[in-house]
Amino acid sequence: MKRDLPATPAYTDSAEVAHFIAGQPVQGVGERTQAVFNPALGTEARRLRLAAKPDVDAAVAAAQAAFPAWADTPPIRRARVLLKFLELVNQHKDALAAMITAEHGKVFTDAQGEVSRGIDIIEFACGVPQLLKGDFTDQVSTGIDNWTLRQPLGVVAGITPFNFPVMVPMWMFPVAIAAGNTFVLKPSERDPSPSLFIAKLLKEAGLPDGVFNVVQGDKLAVDALLEHPDVKAISFVGSTPIAQYIYETGARHGKRVQALGGAKNHMVVMPDADIDQAVDALVGAGYGSAGERCMAISVAVLVGDAADKLIPKLAERAKALVVKNGMELDAEMGPIVTKQALERIEGYIATGVQEGAELLVDGRNFKVAGHEQGFFTGGTLFDKVTPEMKIYKEEIFGPVLACVRVPDLAAAVDLINKHEFGNGTACFTRDGNVAREFARRIQVGMVGINVPIPVPMAWHGFGGWKKSLFGDMHAYGEEGVRFYTKQKSIMQRWPESIGKGAEFVMPTAK
Repeated sequence: MKRDLPATPAYTDSAEVAHFIAGQPVQGVGERTQAVFNPALGTEARRLRLAAKPDVDAAVAAAQAAFPAWADTPPIRRARVLLKFLELVNQHKDALAAMITAEHGKVFTDAQGEVSRGIDIIEFACGVPQLLKGDFTDQVSTGIDNWTLRQPLGVVAGITPFNFPVMVPMWMFPVAIAAGNTFVLKPSERDPSPSLFIAKLLKEAGLPDGVFNVVQGDKLAVDALLEHPDVKAISFVGSTPIAQYIYETGARHGKRVQALGGAKNHMVVMPDADIDQAVDALVGAGYGSAGERCMAISVAVLVGDAADKLIPKLAERAKALVVKNGMELDAEMGPIVTKQALERIEGYIATGVQEGAELLVDGRNFKVAGHEQGFFTGGTLFDKVTPEMKIYKEEIFGPVLACVRVPDLAAAVDLINKHEFGNGTACFTRDGNVAREFARRIQVGMVGINVPIPVPMAWHGFGGWKKSLFGDMHAYGEEGVRFYTKQKSIMQRWPESIGKGAEFVMPTAK
């Protein structure tokens, strides 16, 4: 059964998608275009205009012009704009979800969940008057008081990935603009329409023109933002090679940079775990959103005899996955975002076979009736994968789950800690001591105990370790507030308390 698509604004369904600058949809001067596909059909849905450098300059100039007034706006008034935006997003969340499904391919219910997690960040950012409070010390020295405050940076930018075209931008801009910054968003060129709808809703909520801008584009737009002298900070989410490039290039140009990279997330299953629950977790976390999540589980680490109990059930479930157009009511997995991504994923499967892994379920050459040209693959399951194999070492970013067998918890922890990525991990067990030891000793930024995808809630902050994060601060939460602000310390005294005569020694508390 097919869903009725929620109504969406006409301009997001037009033949061409462009930019949003200074409060208006703008075509820009860039003449290059590229296709935006419907991945379920494998057909071009519309064209995207790619920004030229003058388009990026125009967006930054609009943000720069809007910054002084927005930074001087009291935080409570900024929060009221976000509260209105929150109301509008809640009203139109199904329309946003439909846009995600149409251009990314993930199933509609998953897209609804993505929007809901974005809404959490907006709600968090609405508390900005509390979040921006500083510290005060009375009489830090005789007649002197000292306090701190947090002030916005200026124009900041976000460069976001295709797999979460609503949630990941919302990790960034609500916190940034609540703190008094102005924002330029460069969304993924694969699913650009939600960014324009978000811009429209922000304007409707009363956000002043120029505070939020969108430039569509590719590497040219990214480099223009990285090099622009008026952009003070860059936040990025994507693959590790690009994250490292963003971090190094942005830092070289004097910017504050937060670059979240790739992942190879392991889920440890102990022999005492509830096997049915572990299978449910692996199927949902490994194959949900066609594995196109930086927090997807891509390696099952099976301890002792857990493998013999779990693998037959896991293989049965992988074979039975319902793969369809994401707008179908019973769909569990939709298509891959592009044909190129599909070919890359199926190339990894072929490599796994060549390397000697045991292919239990082969998702290649999967066809959906009525969608034969769509970018579909089925769920794939490997057993007896070893750490030397490419399918173990590299991020596949698709519905490919690799099972690695280890003798005990120590071996499982050692295996995970040796991997170059450290984004997310999970351990399924009934043993409290195992859970505590795993959580303390694992060298990974986000850990779940019987929670397969431990994405922190809005007030905690998201970020990995090792090559999964370049920069010092995690996304959203209190660390997000710190990232988008700079601390100022103020010491004050009045003439009546100042002694006569110059002081030539280092000031000390008196």
